[in-house]
Amino acid sequence: MSAPIPEPSLTTTPPPLPLWMQWLLRLLAVVSLALGFLGLFLPVLPTTPFILLAAWAAARSSPRLLAWLEQHRLFGNMLRDWRQGGVVSRKAKWGATWMMSASAVFMLFTVPKVWATAGAIACMATVLVWLWRRPETFTPPH
Repeated sequence: MSAPIPEPSLTTTPPPLPLWMQWLLRLLAVVSLALGFLGLFLPVLPTTPFILLAAWAAARSSPRLLAWLEQHRLFGNMLRDWRQGGVVSRKAKWGATWMMSASAVFMLFTVPKVWATAGAIACMATVLVWLWRRPETFTPPH
């Protein structure tokens, strides 16, 4: 008969990541942050997913970078809202909708492969459906 497996305590913190993994996650956070920043100016590059990925990676590797992101004037509110139940503001939803629409029109006129354009537009439409289904305000559980 085998011994029962002990249940993990809610107060137990996970063991620290190996140093190489921390550096890999820091690199992912910085690259994602750079791509998210570029997404502010390039119509075909999304901002929000890269910023969320940067915050996720920073939370696991760099408390200083995470604190900076959470206090940032452009990204801080978005990250705090997302942490409170996946909330996405209506302003962010409209911004994403307009940017994806502009990207789709741009691609229709510049990408010679119809299948590539159709695939990209289908992906953007799927993301928009998911995005518009996200809550716009935080509702505490009852």
